[in-house]
Amino acid sequence: MTRILIVDDSPTEMHVLKSMLEKNGYQTITATSGEEGVEVAKAEKPDLVLMDVVMPGLNGFQATRQLTKGAETATIPVIICTTKDQETDRVWGMRQGAKDYISKPVAEGDLIGKIKSALGG
Repeated sequence: MTRILIVDDSPTEMHVLKSMLEKNGYQTITATSGEEGVEVAKAEKPDLVLMDVVMPGLNGFQATRQLTKGAETATIPVIICTTKDQETDRVWGMRQGAKDYISKPVAEGDLIGKIKSALGG
């Protein structure tokens, strides 16, 4: 079963994303900060990471950069999932190594499509 790490500091967003993913047959792991997300990714080696941007401490852009540049986690695709919907944010997110970028609120079909694409399916 495909395991997806959701990194988001909002309990509401976490619940929404978790429900969507589990309904579509994905197993979820969660982290509530950028720092925790990086640690959990190293420990659990998920198949994909859904990364929020606006979080206290290490933000999603910084955490994405750490994951995509880190030897242990460089092969794990990261999709940035955020309320920041400006084109400059999207470009910056992709520069940090993200495979894709989706704006909240996410449509289930879009999210699942982007996940399948990022996983090469």
